[in-house]
Amino acid sequence: MQKFQNNNESDLKQQEKKQLSKAKIDKKNWQEGQTQQTQPPTVRIDEQFPENQYPIGEIQYYQRDQAFRTSSAEFKEKDKLMDAQIQCLRKAAECHRQVRKYCQYLIRPGKKLIDICEQIEEMYRFLVSEKGLDEGIAFPTGCSLNNVAAHYSPNNGDITTIEYDDVCKIYSGVQVQGRIIDRAFTVAFNPKYYKLLEAVKESTNTGIKEAGIDVRIPDIGAAIQEVMESYEVEIDGKIYPVKPIRNLFNHSIKFYRIHGKKSIRCVKSGPNVKMEEGEQDAIETFGVINGKGIVFEDGE
Repeated sequence: MQKFQNNNESDLKQQEKKQLSKAKIDKKNWQEGQTQQTQPPTVRIDEQFPENQYPIGEIQYYQRDQAFRTSSAEFKEKDKLMDAQIQCLRKAAECHRQVRKYCQYLIRPGKKLIDICEQIEEMYRFLVSEKGLDEGIAFPTGCSLNNVAAHYSPNNGDITTIEYDDVCKIYSGVQVQGRIIDRAFTVAFNPKYYKLLEAVKESTNTGIKEAGIDVRIPDIGAAIQEVMESYEVEIDGKIYPVKPIRNLFNHSIKFYRIHGKKSIRCVKSGPNVKMEEGEQDAIETFGVINGKGIVFEDGE
């Protein structure tokens, strides 16, 4: 529990106000196009896109040996066979994007983790117009603080709060017709952690660029590792190299199943197998600055 040394009520309020004024998630990277959404969100996805013309998003073109897939008319026609699945993913992705933006206004120091998770899930349900197993949240929202790398979801009675100096990983997902969008992002209020967030974001983008049909999985891990280890972070006057977590994996996603059998590491290792046509994969990178780059299971 965080305590102030001075018990004077006015001093407490001033310090709290000063802390909250700093607690703003950096918005400069948000590129908002045309939208009918309010803030906080009050318009469902189906009402914003009545003709199912969801935003296409960022397209990554194939690299090097696989570059022919971008221009080949045959492969373009084969891609059209997945249009129905892709439309489901685009709707889920747009829902997630709007929820992620909502999180900028939702998450503040002093707020309980369980309240954050419940409000995120309720917003998913509202925006996607939850319909039983057809559309809704894909899995319980994770809210992992500091040395907890991932997969912590607060239960009833958990009064843990997020504070100004915390680094919090938000892990959430939404599904449309069994097609799952699985996404995580990191929240840090203190600017001294921004470089760490930049390292992991750049590593993730690199992994996405390298991924594709017939690409070997260890090659993706090698590219992620190279970018991650190129970063150093200065915190309180001390320099820390950024390390990838070696045993927390990216993974394939199946129909109505968040974890498939195929794993992609953040380092150059793992089975020498290729990504395959029709696969869906989550590229998730994990960086650490004051540890060995190894996680273990503990508690809940």
